[in-house]
Amino acid sequence: MENDDPFVVRVGTFFLVIGMGAFLLFVVSDLAEQVDFDFLFIAVLLLGIGWYMRRRKAKPPPAGRFSWIKGMRKGGGKGSKPVPKAVEEDEGE
Repeated sequence: MENDDPFVVRVGTFFLVIGMGAFLLFVVSDLAEQVDFDFLFIAVLLLGIGWYMRRRKAKPPPAGRFSWIKGMRKGGGKGSKPVPKAVEEDEGE
């Protein structure tokens, strides 16, 4: 399996995962009633760095899975011809 993401994006993902782990340690320390706020500060720092590095990731191209539904909404499905609007004539003339 190949990964075409740049190195910076992969490092950002690593920081996000480690930041979530540090946040989990903070929650566990809170449940044990020995709160250690260092885990919270480390988690916020790592999540921020990870998000900053990860935001450079290019968005994937649209898959086009539901393009026919979008076409039906707009009224431009395959094989459909535009219906000409009826021109109303003045009957009083």
